[in-house]
Amino acid sequence: MEKVSVLQALGAEIVRTPSCAAFDSPESHVRMAWRLKNQIPNSVILDQYRNPYNPLAHYDTTAEEILDQCHGKLDMFVAGAGTGGTLTGVARKLKERCPNIKIVGVDPEGSVLVESKEKKEKTKVAFEVEGIGYDFLPTVLDRSLIDVWYKSTDVETFTMSRKLIRDEGLLCGGSSGSVMAAAVKVAQQLEEGQRCVIILADSVRNYMSKFLSDDWMQEKGLLHPEPQMDFKPWWWSLTVQSLPLSTPVTVSPSLSCQTTIQILKEKEVNQAVVIDQSGIFMGMVTVGTILSSLSTGAIKPSDTVDRVVCKIYKQVQLKDSLVKLSTILRADGFAVVHTEDECDGSPQQESPLSLI
Repeated sequence: MEKVSVLQALGAEIVRTPSCAAFDSPESHVRMAWRLKNQIPNSVILDQYRNPYNPLAHYDTTAEEILDQCHGKLDMFVAGAGTGGTLTGVARKLKERCPNIKIVGVDPEGSVLVESKEKKEKTKVAFEVEGIGYDFLPTVLDRSLIDVWYKSTDVETFTMSRKLIRDEGLLCGGSSGSVMAAAVKVAQQLEEGQRCVIILADSVRNYMSKFLSDDWMQEKGLLHPEPQMDFKPWWWSLTVQSLPLSTPVTVSPSLSCQTTIQILKEKEVNQAVVIDQSGIFMGMVTVGTILSSLSTGAIKPSDTVDRVVCKIYKQVQLKDSLVKLSTILRADGFAVVHTEDECDGSPQQESPLSLI
């Protein structure tokens, strides 16, 4: 949200790409950027993933600044791995000037920059932290320079970020929390008098509506709230699985908006699952979305419902607590229950809930 607002204020046109698209997919942000570059006259793409001047800039400047401020003496360097430019450039210079230095790279669980020794899972693990971690290996990242890799989790990442803001007054972003969490642990290997340098590469500006928000943290399962009362409600320790889940109302994307509203009124529900002829889940449609689009003239009653399908919605799993679900329902009114097959992690069923 914050990134889009800043870009729009600068006069930029926003072109959205699906976050689930693989890096080599035609719909990915990488492929889209190159396609736009080829279409727009006099345009340029910096291509930080492959541009050799990315790590060179940090080799010539960032590393020199660190060496200057530390008077050439440091024993450990900890940084996050995003494009790999900062980590590679700084590490290369520091190893030249401080041969015994230990370089620590931080990569979130779910990223493929380095495989987790603890979790060699076939299923993809999603992560919320931004700025570090990818589903491909950037060309500029030289992994041979890294002595130790630390796999960070979202819980320790955002817990540390909030701690740095609250206790130290450092308005840093999520990836900075990852790096600090890693440094606190790996720096325990150092002896008294040795020096560890870390880079907090991101500010909180782009994440004001995310990990700073208790509701967002609770929704993502990263913060477990205490009830704002002297006693916990009877459902406090229950999970979504304990609810009497019913089969959701489903509609075809080819139905008209007018017919869809009639169906929802007859079923006395406010939302429905949109599924195409092949059984693929396309998203959600709500009465509010249809009526809002009709009132602004964006659609006509005869238009098909696929024009107002909502593909951004909140999800919960059967194992999630009712505390998390109640937080979502207070803000959004419904959530999609997502169950996974224990063998392959593939989606088996999704259904919306309107209330607890």
